[in-house]
Amino acid sequence: AIACVGPGEEKLLSGPERPIVLLRKRSDAPVSPLVAPGMANLGVMLPYTPLHHLLLEGDFPALVMTSANQTDEPLCISNAEALSRLEGIADFFLFHDRDIVVRCDDSIAMVAQGEPRLLRRSRGYAPRPLVLSRSCPPVLGLGAHLKSTVAVIKGDFAFLSPHIGDMETPEARDFFHESVALITRITRCDPDIVACDMHPEYYSSRVASRMKSKRVIQVQHHHAHIASCMAENRITGDVIGLAMDGTGYGPDRTVWGGEFLVADEAKFRRAGHVRYFPLPGGDAAVKQPWRVAAALLMEVFGDDWARVAGALSIVPDHIPAEAVEAVVRQQIRTVHTSSLGRVFDAAACLLGIRRQVSFEGQAAMELEALTDVRVRRVLPYGVLVDREIVLDLCPAVRALAEERMAGRPVPELAGAFHWTLVHAFARVAGEIRDATGLNRVVLSGGCFQTRVLLEGCLRSLELCGFDVYTHRLVPTNDGGVSLGQAFVAGTVAG
Repeated sequence: AIACVGPGEEKLLSGPERPIVLLRKRSDAPVSPLVAPGMANLGVMLPYTPLHHLLLEGDFPALVMTSANQTDEPLCISNAEALSRLEGIADFFLFHDRDIVVRCDDSIAMVAQGEPRLLRRSRGYAPRPLVLSRSCPPVLGLGAHLKSTVAVIKGDFAFLSPHIGDMETPEARDFFHESVALITRITRCDPDIVACDMHPEYYSSRVASRMKSKRVIQVQHHHAHIASCMAENRITGDVIGLAMDGTGYGPDRTVWGGEFLVADEAKFRRAGHVRYFPLPGGDAAVKQPWRVAAALLMEVFGDDWARVAGALSIVPDHIPAEAVEAVVRQQIRTVHTSSLGRVFDAAACLLGIRRQVSFEGQAAMELEALTDVRVRRVLPYGVLVDREIVLDLCPAVRALAEERMAGRPVPELAGAFHWTLVHAFARVAGEIRDATGLNRVVLSGGCFQTRVLLEGCLRSLELCGFDVYTHRLVPTNDGGVSLGQAFVAGTVAG
């Protein structure tokens, strides 16, 4: 009645793990449009506790729910904690006399290319072990800064914690330490080797640096992404890795995020990347995609950028275009990035979908929701083959802006944007294959949560003769980074 359910989704919904499953909305669904506004999907789950069954007895059709936590904070698990932290949010509290021992979010899954894929691996799945292709010494992986998990490798088994979340608050950091204590206790393992991200300001990296009794191994963020997918698929040896996400600290101290790697489970080299572009305001640009769009318009239109930005209503009315240009040109709080996630944000802004976001990935999700998946048109882009391959998406940005001003439909342009990325990724992978002889491609990173991009890349790369490996049991987003860190560190140390 409320969403489209295929055989894969039905199996996920009714399985014993009972994850939240992303289902395409029905246009006639009897659900308020204020639920998941602007999104193509609803997150749906069936009852998994006796209490749920009691609540939904009789003619009660559905329950619209959210987690018992504030933004960036972990779940409340005690009655007193709920009363304190949710005051002013919840109108009523249903108490229970059985205490919750371990915080455990709902798992989230979708079906893409006929396969179930976990976007959040938590209740029902964690800490069920994954079997690895090789045995490693005991390692603790401390994960990333967003969508954090921690992982323990013990022999040829890997154990991932339930979802922790973003490490932005003291409460979330307390939960991180709870999770480290829990995963090491239930695995009966206190590893001497700790793996962490290279970013010096990540909370998990700072924790690792204080562990004087441990051997600490730093693992580059995008290498960890590729290694996590390799670990899950039990493959070893060199692969072509496409690591596409929002943010990762590069060894050159820039913000990486659109990376083509040649990697194995111990090392990597950067074979190519999305062309660098300015990120005005640094982290502020993540929540304000108009900043990225403005910077890219400066890159492609030069002195004429303000006219184009005005025609497309890119810059908020209260901010002078001259001030934005000064920030970029004079490098005021401006870093450079190769982030594909930020290109998605800019595309959404250029097409009039969203100038500011309230949560990570919102612009890309709304862009995908409006996409006409039948479009197979490739916008112009450049590929410079030198010491490293550089994928230049600026011509595509220019085409999006010009065609939007000319009145082309947004769904068509959104479809062309996604299809351009699919085409470009297959071309760059082909260039790397020609240079290296490698034929295995591994896809990882948060951008591959976009079903249109993932399915398009799978079909395109397989048609080009590649063997393609993707995530199914481990999140392709930063929730899988802890596994990749531990696998790399375990290989290096072992």
